[in-house]
Amino acid sequence: MVVFLVVGLVLLPLAMCEVPLFKCPIRDPLPIIHKYFKSGDLIIAAIMSQIYTFCNPITFENYPSEELFDDLFHFNPSRTYLASMELLSTQGRFIPNYKCDAQNSPVAVITGPNSNICLHTAAILCIYKIPLISYGSAPRMDSKTQSVFFHQMFPNQAHQYMGILHMLLYFGWTWIGVISLNDETGERFVQDFIPMLSQNGICFDFIVTMPAIAFSSEIIKAMAEGVETYKIVMGSTAKVLVLHGEIQTMIIIRLFIQLPEGEDISVKATGKILILTAQMDFTSLPLQRNWDISFIHGAISIAIHSMELSGFQKFLQEKNLTSEKEDGFIRQFWQQAFVCSFSDSTVEKGETCTGEEKLKDLPGSVFETITTAHSYSIYNGLYAVAHALHAMHSSRFKHRVTVNSRQWNLPDQEWWQLHHFLKSVSFNNSAGERILFDQNGELVTEFDIVNWVTFPNQSFLRVKVGKMDSKAPPDKMVIIRDNAVAWPAAFNQVQPLSVCNENCTAGYSRRKKEGKPFCCYDCLACPPGKISNEKDMNECSQCPAGQYPNKDQNLCLPKDISFLSYGEALGISLATVALSFSFITALVLGVFIKHRGTPIVKANNRDITYTLLISLMLSFLSALLFIGQPEKWTCLLRQTAVGIIFSVAVSCVLAKTVTVVLAFMATKPESRMRRWVGKKLSSFMVLSCSLLQATICTVWLATSPPFPDFDMHSVTETIVLECNEGSVTMFYCVLGFLGFLATISFIVAFLARKLPDSFNEAKFITFSMLVFCSVWVSFIPTYLSTKGKSMVAVEIFCILASSAGLLGCIFFPKCYIILLRPELNNKGQLIKTKN
Repeated sequence: MVVFLVVGLVLLPLAMCEVPLFKCPIRDPLPIIHKYFKSGDLIIAAIMSQIYTFCNPITFENYPSEELFDDLFHFNPSRTYLASMELLSTQGRFIPNYKCDAQNSPVAVITGPNSNICLHTAAILCIYKIPLISYGSAPRMDSKTQSVFFHQMFPNQAHQYMGILHMLLYFGWTWIGVISLNDETGERFVQDFIPMLSQNGICFDFIVTMPAIAFSSEIIKAMAEGVETYKIVMGSTAKVLVLHGEIQTMIIIRLFIQLPEGEDISVKATGKILILTAQMDFTSLPLQRNWDISFIHGAISIAIHSMELSGFQKFLQEKNLTSEKEDGFIRQFWQQAFVCSFSDSTVEKGETCTGEEKLKDLPGSVFETITTAHSYSIYNGLYAVAHALHAMHSSRFKHRVTVNSRQWNLPDQEWWQLHHFLKSVSFNNSAGERILFDQNGELVTEFDIVNWVTFPNQSFLRVKVGKMDSKAPPDKMVIIRDNAVAWPAAFNQVQPLSVCNENCTAGYSRRKKEGKPFCCYDCLACPPGKISNEKDMNECSQCPAGQYPNKDQNLCLPKDISFLSYGEALGISLATVALSFSFITALVLGVFIKHRGTPIVKANNRDITYTLLISLMLSFLSALLFIGQPEKWTCLLRQTAVGIIFSVAVSCVLAKTVTVVLAFMATKPESRMRRWVGKKLSSFMVLSCSLLQATICTVWLATSPPFPDFDMHSVTETIVLECNEGSVTMFYCVLGFLGFLATISFIVAFLARKLPDSFNEAKFITFSMLVFCSVWVSFIPTYLSTKGKSMVAVEIFCILASSAGLLGCIFFPKCYIILLRPELNNKGQLIKTKN
């Protein structure tokens, strides 16, 4: 039985293409089948080169303009349906659904490269269960019956989209433009691909479609739309354009690039990088033969993985007109490609064709002699059919039966059963690659990443600069050799940056611009205390504990340990002052002890005076507890010691003041105050006040005592070693009780300041308590407003200042009389009334 293996590449709407869609003729693709069929049993029809298979040689001179544009831009489904039905009709006679030469039935159809062609072909041929092999982008099948008989030499497009996504992320291109076809495939691309990019931080300056022309009457409208689209694309700040198209799209793009020459367009073209999907290839019209192709220089395209076939280029370069009988298109193609005409041609065009012209002499923009992805897919598709036929033929021989010593063949298998063998076909092609389909009938393969490099002579190269493996981990899905990529001339061979705005450098964070895509943002400096150590941080982060931001707020530096030490000037100064005042206090105490028998020392309870001087001396020395690295014992003693010592000192002052008042009142006749004047009252007041303060401190130490701590936040660049007060409430209770005693002492002394004694101690006590209260009232806001070791210095200053105020105001006048005016130190001067 004679079988036609029909390659149904029905591309009549592209009949005007001068550059063929596929790369070369394939020499006898089915040698393995010839072992099982006699010569002539198998006729391989329509398996010819891309050079001329579908390029109908129609010239502009004899082609009406309206029909020309109809064929250029309108992929007419009726022509595809017609060609599909012709395969089912008697050869040479077109009678739909009638075929008398059953021996010429097609067993499979290889279709493509346009998805619409595949879809329209499947609509007819799948009714007859004829297996279809598509080497172009697969259409979306609405019928399960169609998809059963459909086999794709084109991998799943989802893998391609994922690869483009990872490539954009690899180069850091987050601000792009998208151009798609104005048809169902373009809509599906936008629906599937755009959300994927948005979810991964890539946004769009524009998403436009290429103008569609259904009829010649719409050319003017389409040109106007094209101008507006051109302005959007070229006026965009996006440097990267993702272009989704199919085999015919390059023709439209080349027309699109020519718009500025025919229109007054003020937008200046800027450098753009094209990212082309795998469905696209370089095609053109005769009109475009000499058009500039530099626009594609530096473009990056995704292509189905392919390898150069052995002997492929040599076969093409030696191609001549001897195959005219087998291919009715070659003469017309020859005239188109070499701009010549044969002597018997009705169309006179250029010089006379000799037939000796060589395809290798044609520039790459007219004809390529390499194996492209589409050529490679056709080659593998043909061999897939051959191996499936071989498997089917072998299976048929296995089912012979023997009856009465004679072999009988079971009924022949139907050709539609070939699809079962196509699904399971697996073989190594002549390039040594494994070819097989997955469970969905899709080819299992990788994608190549191709960089386009053009030359002034209108030729170009497709340089493989990487690969894309959908089965690899996400971080290894795309592998690119950066140094092999040739970028467009506008970028001076430097990888371009395509972002909405400049990256926010370290030390800044992003803030979204209102009304703009999420990739567009302003850069704000990090607030104090925070850093950003990477580009384009959404938020600034706090430095870890123990570190602080540097001046540029892009790095965390370790903090220095800080405390008021004896090794620094402030610590030395305060320690010196404290020791000096304690030494002076000791001298005053020595003077009073030496002159303890004099009236001025004996007055107002000598023991209370000694106690006051000792407490003042201890208060000066207690300031030393605040200097140096905080330890556990120093933290326990600091505030409690100061609170108790000052309580003793202030209670002594209060006792002396009360003693003065009672002594004056006791001088009146028949006064009952005489029994209160004496040491017992003064001692009782000092002991009771001191014990009450000691009780408060004991409760503090028992419940929540102070402890050494680290203050990491008060001072930016340092870690402050401090004594944590533990219970702030108890701390202020100690200060509050001390303030209460000081206030009572001041009020009593103030009321007694005008008593008529020559040595009225109440006046001096008034001044001393005024100084004491002023110092400690100013201490609280100052203490709360300072940070770090400055807080310790403020407290030391308050201790020294208040103690010095008591010492100076109360005892210096007495020392002056004792040492410099001894004549005044007598009993007569002690009590002297006013006139």
